[in-house]
Amino acid sequence: MTVTRLGPEDFAAHLPALAGLLVDAVAGGASVGFLAGFDEAAATAWWRARAAAVADGSLAVWIATGPAGVTGTVSLAYAEKPNARHRAEVVKLAVRRDARGRGVGRRLLAAAEAAAAASGITLLLLDTETASAAERLYETAGWQRYGIVPDYAAGPSGELKDCSFFFKKLG
Repeated sequence: MTVTRLGPEDFAAHLPALAGLLVDAVAGGASVGFLAGFDEAAATAWWRARAAAVADGSLAVWIATGPAGVTGTVSLAYAEKPNARHRAEVVKLAVRRDARGRGVGRRLLAAAEAAAAASGITLLLLDTETASAAERLYETAGWQRYGIVPDYAAGPSGELKDCSFFFKKLG
């Protein structure tokens, strides 16, 4: 498996694979911001709307690839406010259902953390569905939960889910 950060040109070329990952995540029940019925066209449009942020560097996107093609993605959203330039947010970590349990998510997370540290970021934040496999990944990767908000967001089925908020100090 190879983990690669996508530049603006690579990002555009990988839109179909990124859209497929997002559709697969939602179909698998992941609470990543979308509801059941989310399709490739909507996913492609969502990713395409991030192209300017990738181009200006405020959003970094990585993919994991192997013999089966693109199996995962993670993004790092850099803070825009001048008083927050020391922090970034890990967003949209997703691994294809048929590739889970093989360390793909862990490798993607490590890549985002390393890039953040290399760029001077000292604090990372993220949120995830409470009691999910993703939450266990973050806990075992050294992230600290600082709170749970009940009924924070709807999962793909529309059912409200609790959300855990995490941070990790770097360096």
